[in-house]
Amino acid sequence: MKESFYPEFSARFGALLPELRRRKVAVIGHARPDGDCIGSQVALARILTAAGVDAVCVNGDPVPRRLRFLARQTLVLPAEEILPVAADHTAIYVDCADAARCGVRLSKAFPRPLAVFDHHLSNRGFAEHDFIDAGSAATAEILAGVALDLELAIDAETAQALYTGILTDTGQFRYHSTSRRTFMLAAELLSRGARPAEAGYELYERESIGKLRLLESFLRSLKFEADGRVCIGLLSQGVFAATGSDAEDTEGLVDYARLIDGVEVGVLIEERESGGVKASLRAKNPACRVDRIAGRFNGGGHACAAGLTTALPTSEFYPALVAEITAQLTAISTSANDAS
Repeated sequence: MKESFYPEFSARFGALLPELRRRKVAVIGHARPDGDCIGSQVALARILTAAGVDAVCVNGDPVPRRLRFLARQTLVLPAEEILPVAADHTAIYVDCADAARCGVRLSKAFPRPLAVFDHHLSNRGFAEHDFIDAGSAATAEILAGVALDLELAIDAETAQALYTGILTDTGQFRYHSTSRRTFMLAAELLSRGARPAEAGYELYERESIGKLRLLESFLRSLKFEADGRVCIGLLSQGVFAATGSDAEDTEGLVDYARLIDGVEVGVLIEERESGGVKASLRAKNPACRVDRIAGRFNGGGHACAAGLTTALPTSEFYPALVAEITAQLTAISTSANDAS
């Protein structure tokens, strides 16, 4: 008997397909897209197109250099090209914890999407049809499971996009969210043409010298808080120009703060030229619930990976963040002691 990966989602999405065939669909992803975002956008657009749906990918930001291999055969339109005809399109959001995640222009144009596919713990649902599972390692995992359940067409490029989304959001199959289902779906995608060697090369073996200089600057900035349980690095204003890098090159930097022995939470704080900061939080233990910590600053994400943007200057944000993380770690330690 064939195993079903997402039976409830698959039944609902299968029932939705006939309606989608009567519409033009814009598959929208979040700003500053990562591998799961672009992989999910490309894959869903290709799956829908193969199923007879007029679908196109749209993102407010360009496809990052390291992810362009996913979009060689699938166009990802910039926001300005879809906005004049937004009224003619129905939106499906992918990998967005809320409608605002795709940026101001697209969220205003498509405030109430028909559907959303997502795996963020902070997503409470904002579409007519919500396909949200916080237990999944990636949005691409959900899409892969639903497509396989419904026996929808998955060609080699679609398989590569889905595999890449899963690969990146599981930290190369290392994070707590990685499950038996994750590996089963990855194996199915390989059988349909996914190319792990190409994905590994494009993602992890094509760093620019600017990225390495940015990394050097980040490592020099590291500070330890909460008796060494927290490590925080800062990218100050002007660092991109000074190192010959750009915002895309911040991808993965926070993991260097998290991977230090004894550190439970790693943080990257990026000062923005327009004021305020953007912060990324990574934890080793899901009990840290960094999504809740980010939520104190109107951010969100997963139990072990979250982000936020705030207008607070670094001088105010830094101590406030340290206080929130320290309080969370203290609560975990107290709970563990009480249990023992």
